[in-house]
Amino acid sequence: MTTGRGTWIAPPTRVAWTPAAFEHHHTAHGNADMRILFLSDALAAGLPAHPAVLTVSGLAREALLALTAEEADTGGRAPEAADRLHAVVVDELTAAPEQPLHLPEPADDRLRALTGILYVDSANRQTLAELGARVGASERTLSRLFGQELRMSLHQWRTQLRVHHALTRLAAGKSVTDTALACGWANPTSFIEAFAALFGETPGRYRNRQLPTEGGQ
Repeated sequence: MTTGRGTWIAPPTRVAWTPAAFEHHHTAHGNADMRILFLSDALAAGLPAHPAVLTVSGLAREALLALTAEEADTGGRAPEAADRLHAVVVDELTAAPEQPLHLPEPADDRLRALTGILYVDSANRQTLAELGARVGASERTLSRLFGQELRMSLHQWRTQLRVHHALTRLAAGKSVTDTALACGWANPTSFIEAFAALFGETPGRYRNRQLPTEGGQ
């Protein structure tokens, strides 16, 4: 999900939350079943005032599935029952921690040029000084801009970019080894460890769940 502030990626068991008035677009990758739920202003007030990725409990997941069933806008339930399910979803998401899956978008032209280089080649391992020479800015200036605009270092931003690219490659059926090397990890083991620490499962298991099942379901 992308807004003017950057991109958020929501793997399975996560929710991408977008408050009102944020112009955005979203893209699904792999064998995805995406559900969209709208909230009233009163209920939305309990959630973050900014876009975010949140974990989804088992209870929230079942309520979301019930509310987005195909039979009707409310899953065929009475409005009062649907209202209660909406409240359950918000209660669960309010208690859920935000996930570090935001890739912020810079405004400064020099930072945009630098991040543009890395978007094209996430395996790029050039230092901040080397990248600065390519975009016409000093290492000190770029370091300050990363902190001011993006609230993270080059290393942190580049890692987030690699994670985003890795998720889309795995969803497309690329192997774990191919994904690790293409996205810039030194070896598959370091990629597996980083991925499992963030998502609670190995990239191989994640990949297998994204592939189409027999019969095209």
